[in-house]
Amino acid sequence: MLLKAFIVDDEPLARDELTYLLKRSKQIEIMGESDSVESSFEKISNLELDVIFLDIQLADESGIEIAALVNKLDHPPLIVFATAFDEYALKAFELNAVDYILKPFDEKRVLQTIEKLYKLIEYKKQAIPFSIQKNNFVNERSEKLAITIDEKIVIVNISDILYIGTNEGKTVIATRNSKYSVSDTLITFERKLHHSSIIRVHRAYLVNVDAIVEIEPWFNSTYNLIMKDGEKVPVSRTYTKELKQLLGF
Repeated sequence: MLLKAFIVDDEPLARDELTYLLKRSKQIEIMGESDSVESSFEKISNLELDVIFLDIQLADESGIEIAALVNKLDHPPLIVFATAFDEYALKAFELNAVDYILKPFDEKRVLQTIEKLYKLIEYKKQAIPFSIQKNNFVNERSEKLAITIDEKIVIVNISDILYIGTNEGKTVIATRNSKYSVSDTLITFERKLHHSSIIRVHRAYLVNVDAIVEIEPWFNSTYNLIMKDGEKVPVSRTYTKELKQLLGF
C-alpha cells in the first residue's frame, strides 16, 4: 500500500528534494503540492490523503495555520512538519503533528518517518468505530480505571474523568481534581473504556459525555465541548452526527 501524501513548501528546491526522497522510498504517492496557505488547504480538502508534509514558514504565512485547519476536517490526514527551524517543534506537536524533520533532509531520517506513519495508520485502522462505542454506551460500565504513572499505579473513578487527550507526545487524563500524564496511547484507553461514558470525539480526544456542560458551534459545522473544568474540547466532523444522535441536539 502506498501512502498518499501532499507537500506544502514555498521553496521549489526543497519540494523537489523531499519529493525525490519520498518517491525513492517506493512507499509514498505524491498527490499534489502547494506553496501557500490558501491554495494548499483548498486542494487538501478535496483529496483523500494519508499525510501532509508541511513547512512552517511560508513566505509571509505560517504552515501552522494550515495544520489548525486540517485538524478540523472530517478525516484529517496525519501531519509531518518539514522545516529548517527546530524552535517550532513544541508548537508542532501541540497541533498533533506526528513527526518533525529538519532541512536539509536526511534520507535515513525520512525513511524513519515513513515507518512511523505506517505504524500510526495501522493503529488508526484498529481503533474502535464510534458506532460500536455508542451501542455499548448503555451496557454495564466499569467504575474504576488503573493508570500507570512513573512506577506507581493510580486508581481513578471513571465518573471523575472529564476528558483524555494527547499533548506533546503524552496522553493526558483530566479528572475533576487532577491531571495525569501517562505513556499509554489514546487508543489503549479507548479500548479499556468502550463500555463506559467515555467516547471519542476527535482523533486527539476522548470525553466523558456526563462531564459536558455546553456545546459551542464552531468552524465548518464542527463543535467545541465545554467541559466541567472550563476546558474546550474540539469535536471533528467525523463524530458530529453520532454525537448529535447520542445527546439529542
